[in-house]
Amino acid sequence: MLRRGGLPCHPQPAVPHAIVDGSPARQGYRGPRKMKPKPRALVPRAIAPRRAAAVLGAMVGLVLAAAAVAGEASPWVEGHHSRARLVAGGADGAARLAAIEIVLDPGFKTYWRSPGESGLPPAFDWAWSENLSAAEVLWPAPHRFEDAGGVAYGYKDRVLLPVRVSPSDAGKPLRLALKLDYGVCKDICIPAQASLALALRPGEAGPPAPELAAALARVPRPQALGAPGDLSILAVDPETVDGKPALAVAVRAPPGADLFVEAPAGWYVAAGRLQPLPAASGGADGRFLVEIFERPKDAAGTLDLRLTLAAGERAVETAARLDTARLPR
Repeated sequence: MLRRGGLPCHPQPAVPHAIVDGSPARQGYRGPRKMKPKPRALVPRAIAPRRAAAVLGAMVGLVLAAAAVAGEASPWVEGHHSRARLVAGGADGAARLAAIEIVLDPGFKTYWRSPGESGLPPAFDWAWSENLSAAEVLWPAPHRFEDAGGVAYGYKDRVLLPVRVSPSDAGKPLRLALKLDYGVCKDICIPAQASLALALRPGEAGPPAPELAAALARVPRPQALGAPGDLSILAVDPETVDGKPALAVAVRAPPGADLFVEAPAGWYVAAGRLQPLPAASGGADGRFLVEIFERPKDAAGTLDLRLTLAAGERAVETAARLDTARLPR
């Protein structure tokens, strides 16, 4: 995506990806330690069978636990300084939950649905799934990254993207097959790709796992413009910054909150940092100035915006509509 100032992250040819061998040997497990046999006289005959049964029971338990874990996630697929997999996630009403998990090497990041000044947003292709009626990716609020290349929105270290999936027939198995394209960036942006598959059998859905529940909690909650509460977007008004058109977004939010603004195709806008306001400011704690860097030459009518306000582990999402005739030229 070309933005002002050029594209610091230049797409490169995708590198080959291989499915990581998930066998115990590759996970660091080397099997039971080989103990030097004890003299028979030191092993009482009366307890030897009992001990053998206990050891056998423990080994069976380990095998069953490993099988359960293997059934909850697809194998890892290696990408450029990253790896990805699908994870089963429990239930969400009549729908099922899964998650796309991406783990990144230190210093690398991947992108939100709107990547900012540069970068590659993830793309999802579920076409080869079986018994799938719908798949909706739910986006936890991103983080803001600033470097010499500009401002980007995304995730570092590790991210779980929850997915709400609906089977065509709830009584039949659901097989998810995902072709995932995503960008991995440090100094330059490299496209990565992973083909992932996971079977969800009927009747296996339970409450979401704690890590998935935490990711769901960071998915912005829909909220109306001007809604009450200590995290709220109150108003969006035209503004001028250095003689150029901009927007002023009044909010109630704690210090350090971030605003992410998404606009229609042909528009490019970006919010600055939160600016505190005096106490008597119509209930607002502060405001964000949103610069308009690009817009269609013949823009007319209304401008529909999607605004995400994030503070710590909480986030809200608000739709706003602005008459373009009110914008300075």
